[in-house]
Amino acid sequence: MALTQFNGPISWLVMNDHVNAGKIKFELRESWALITFSRPEKLNALSRFMKKEFERVLNELESNRDVRAVILTGEGQRAFCAGTDIADLAVLNEHNATEFAQQGQQLGERLEHFPVPVIAAINGMAAGGGTEVALGCHLRIASNNAQFSLPEIKLGIIPGYGGTQRLARVIGETRALQIMLTGESISAERAEYFGLINQVVGPAQLLAEAESLAARIAQFSPLAIRACLQAVIQGRELSLADGLALERDIFSHLFATEDTREGTRAFLEKRKPAFRGR
Repeated sequence: MALTQFNGPISWLVMNDHVNAGKIKFELRESWALITFSRPEKLNALSRFMKKEFERVLNELESNRDVRAVILTGEGQRAFCAGTDIADLAVLNEHNATEFAQQGQQLGERLEHFPVPVIAAINGMAAGGGTEVALGCHLRIASNNAQFSLPEIKLGIIPGYGGTQRLARVIGETRALQIMLTGESISAERAEYFGLINQVVGPAQLLAEAESLAARIAQFSPLAIRACLQAVIQGRELSLADGLALERDIFSHLFATEDTREGTRAFLEKRKPAFRGR
């Protein structure tokens, strides 16, 4: 593995492996990070190496207190991510397929429980595991040429990276089943109508719109951002009564923080707050 860092106002870290295995790139900005799936010759399909390096990048970003949002995208205009490399699927058997699916599901769970918002900037195709990765993100913006699908039925299998569970929760069981049972793609406009994505923009505006959203979020208290994610993500697995109790607990704990005091003082003093994550 080669690790290269470039110094300057913007810092790039690129992780690479054997030829054709793809790369995971990330760029650190002032208060957010950009992660790019880089395997354009394979429509950014995730190799085993890329999945490991993606986890490594997430680990590094999670420990960086200056990062308040993450944008995830694919290299080029043709694809966000074409999912799992089919060559990897072709060698699976009943036993190692369990571990393979578990690794993919853990990736979605890692994104879902990441302590800062993860914004998927979906350019072009999001097929199979690509749609499943996007579903693990908290927010999703797509270019108007994006296409979403879970086509595993065409291979004689089902989605294994969380798609059967997350898609039904996001857009409803009936719509999710039609997408999975036909293996057909839906457009960005249809995905927005279904509630799968937050916004559709032109390809040239996609990254700029994701960056604008990340910057708008990053101006707020990182403690409040994390608390909001925790209340929603953990709360949806609870009964309403337990979810409300979780909300009360998280809400009250924020009043022990400097950021909450700063936010309320700044409002009363009619000035912009200076949140420090404490």
